[in-house]
Amino acid sequence: MALTQTNGFDSEDRFRMKRALISTLSLSCMLAAPAWAGDKTATLNTYADIAQATYEDSLITAQTLQVAIDALVAAPSAETLNAARKAWLSARVPYQQSEVFRFGNAIVDDWEGKVNAWPLDEGLIDYVSDAYGQPTDENAFAVLNVIANPSFLLSGTDIDASSITPDFLAATLHEADGVESNVATGYHAIEFLLWGQDLNGHGLGAGNRPWTDYATGDDCSNANCDRRAEYLQAAVALLVADLDWMTAQWSSEGEARTTLLTNEGTGIVAMLTGMGSLSYGEQAGERMRLGLMLNDPEEEHDCFSDNTHNSHYYDGLGVQNIYLGEYVRVDGSLVSGASLSDLVVEADPALDAEMQAKLSVTMRNLGRIKTAAEAGFAYDQMLERGNLAGEALVMGGVNSLIDQTKTIERIVTTLGLNHIEFEGSDSLDSPAAVFQ
Repeated sequence: MALTQTNGFDSEDRFRMKRALISTLSLSCMLAAPAWAGDKTATLNTYADIAQATYEDSLITAQTLQVAIDALVAAPSAETLNAARKAWLSARVPYQQSEVFRFGNAIVDDWEGKVNAWPLDEGLIDYVSDAYGQPTDENAFAVLNVIANPSFLLSGTDIDASSITPDFLAATLHEADGVESNVATGYHAIEFLLWGQDLNGHGLGAGNRPWTDYATGDDCSNANCDRRAEYLQAAVALLVADLDWMTAQWSSEGEARTTLLTNEGTGIVAMLTGMGSLSYGEQAGERMRLGLMLNDPEEEHDCFSDNTHNSHYYDGLGVQNIYLGEYVRVDGSLVSGASLSDLVVEADPALDAEMQAKLSVTMRNLGRIKTAAEAGFAYDQMLERGNLAGEALVMGGVNSLIDQTKTIERIVTTLGLNHIEFEGSDSLDSPAAVFQ
């Protein structure tokens, strides 16, 4: 059969040329790896960019929460209280993804207790049920109820609490008497003031603070509504200020970024330390395994709002963000660049594939907890003794977090870094000690 000719080339020649062109382009694509592939400085800059974006998103959503709280105080109603609660839940999404920056970055770890300290003795802040208990040898202020008491004695000094300001909360009340559970500031203090205690035990339901706790005049319930509103507004103003400060630390001239970039090796160690410590001791241990061992709904991370399933999920997502070098902002835009994955794949492609697979398993298992909770099987119900389905869900997350930590340890070795000590937990390392 005669071949058709066009411009001096028959169809067979054109086919050979097309195939050669495709082969050349394919080879070019394989050879033209990103300019930053295997570049530690570029990897650290992506990490810092994600940190800045995550804290900026936390700031943006906290400012939205502040607006909602101001609206609640100005016009208390079931609707404005519900709007403030929704704003709090939204604010947790970016913040939980920021927790991976702890442990490896001293500036974050030293600051974190101001904004996310947990658990807390909520009786320090406001009224609690009679079943809550009384002051203890460990905490004389466990039921101080500063909202109801405009003055009190602290370490032999008379404290004037007639005006509840951000400075008073931060400098005087927070960790009063040196007790860590005297948490007066941050997300969880605000959470308590919006939801109140969750008195449902292992039953379904979150806290159910009435909107009238912020009402005026005769409509005010549980007394001191004006001071409760003053406390809530002071706490959210302080949260916004603290997040604004941390966002600035990751800017081009910020202390967190400049410290990270001082030394490539220690910077990469900081990244892996945050990933491993959050995965293992903090999340798998203190936030998940411990609560299951104790079968205690008070061990929920977001125990007043029943939002713990989301906290666990977004903590896990934060670890994945750092390994893959990408973060989806609250406006939908993507921050991405050189990543740990790029460094690992250059050294050991199989190890990178293993890490990515384990991160996927973790997110799948944390997603199962989130899905079940959103369908009505609350996290505190999962913690009940004898609830086999709940135990399986929680332990699925625990086991996958532990497993991914083992691969993080292998990455440390493969990249030729010094041995890293990740945060531990008695619940994982010495279970018998939990009950002593």
